[in-house]
Amino acid sequence: MALKILHLDSNHPLLIENLNAHGFENYEDYVSDKTEIENKISRYDGVIIRSRFTIDKRFLDAALNLKFIGRVGAGLENIDQEYAREKSIKLFAAPEGNRNAVAEHTLGMLLSLFNKLNQADSEVRKGMWEREKNRGVELEGKTVGIIGYGHTGQAFAKKLRGFDCEVLCYDIKENLGNQDARQTDLNELREKSDVLSLHIPQDESTIKMVDSGFIDKFTKPFWLLNASRGKILVTEDVVEALKTGKIRGAGLDVLEYEKNSFENLFLPDIKLPSAFQYLIEAKNVILSPHVAGWTVESKEKLAKILAQKIIEEMKN
Repeated sequence: MALKILHLDSNHPLLIENLNAHGFENYEDYVSDKTEIENKISRYDGVIIRSRFTIDKRFLDAALNLKFIGRVGAGLENIDQEYAREKSIKLFAAPEGNRNAVAEHTLGMLLSLFNKLNQADSEVRKGMWEREKNRGVELEGKTVGIIGYGHTGQAFAKKLRGFDCEVLCYDIKENLGNQDARQTDLNELREKSDVLSLHIPQDESTIKMVDSGFIDKFTKPFWLLNASRGKILVTEDVVEALKTGKIRGAGLDVLEYEKNSFENLFLPDIKLPSAFQYLIEAKNVILSPHVAGWTVESKEKLAKILAQKIIEEMKN
């Protein structure tokens, strides 16, 4: 009997096409609310989701026949992973699919910060021609510290090859260092880094990891890049470090204030926190709406990779 899959977010058509070609039955519901989905989820063997809502214990208890969950993205933080595994539900993600996109975006933010491109562009459009004020710095000779040396961390390090900079990496797993980055401990990374780039998942050990205590342990002022998850940072502490100069500038693709869907941050009835307002106005901060992994190419790659993982695992 063919496995029935319910798709809860629209994705690249290749995902459904590939699954159809291997005998899966695919159903789509992109509009029903979570309660309505829970009322019918027992009919399905698999779920494909991006970030529409959280798959929690209540949802999983209603999913009586669920055998797997696929997430079209790198992380699984919107799924109660422990409870899903208790129920022997397989979990699939596709971090390989957007690693190059995240790496390119992170490098773009870094070079924009170093060369004050956002500020210079804004000024020229206003008829200002401030050359000395917009003098940049070079990446050559700097030390870049990467925390989290998985798919995106390694892809970012690879992009740095041609810049003649030292690249250090730290990860809770051992023996991940390669020709692109030397693995070290946190003490050395904090002592030497001119740039800190975060490429770690969101879990209990990483939420609010980058706070004032963490920042103060860096020997030198540094540039901060975050294209992983916003809740890893304590935004108020980052803002304070920006004010004092301990953080020279920040490129943030993700924000602490994002909801589970990573969307609709600027709702009409929501008053922006003062720390967020500071980030919006700061000239040494670059913000983007959680799109580091959001390219034309990555959309296709994510669909292909996730489909392949499901096909290989669930057809056996």
